[in-house]
Amino acid sequence: MTILIRRLVTQLHRRMSSSLNASGLNPSQSKALKERSAHPHEAKIIQSIKEMYSCSPTDSTFDIYTENAVFHDPVGIAKGVTSIRAQFLGLAKIFSHADIPKFRILENPPHLPANTMLIDQDVAYFRDAKASSPTKTLNSLLTLKLNDSHLVTSHEEQWNHEKSSTSDDGFFGMLNEQRKKLTASLTDTIVGKPKI
Repeated sequence: MTILIRRLVTQLHRRMSSSLNASGLNPSQSKALKERSAHPHEAKIIQSIKEMYSCSPTDSTFDIYTENAVFHDPVGIAKGVTSIRAQFLGLAKIFSHADIPKFRILENPPHLPANTMLIDQDVAYFRDAKASSPTKTLNSLLTLKLNDSHLVTSHEEQWNHEKSSTSDDGFFGMLNEQRKKLTASLTDTIVGKPKI
């Protein structure tokens, strides 16, 4: 009987932890986190994130990343600042512009390291520059991990604060992760070397 209870508890724990997003919380909990003010060292990061997601990057937008930084979203996994740049330049080729009607820097839950930034944002994407309403509006949780020099080493975007599958989620998670890497690689090839 004790072994059966342990197995049930283990399965329940796996099921619960598999639904936790990058903040270590479930979506409703991370959406309910309180907003906080930006720290001075975060100003450049915030400016760059807004430039990337509004489809208007500049020459210095991607200076916030380390050379080997990783960007992971439900569509792709980009490794290295050149690949990350290609993902966002590709986005700017698909959409004429984007607005960010909501941008909240969130308080970290106690279990997250202080060098982690959480951002809750809504981005309204427009394919047609003359359109009065967006083609699509997405809510996302951005989880940014910073090094001691305040550069981004990891940038994870989770739509609607929901966990994206990875190879840690079994066979189908592994297949999805490989698809994301292939998508990022194709974007790199199509976009080519960035020329901002």
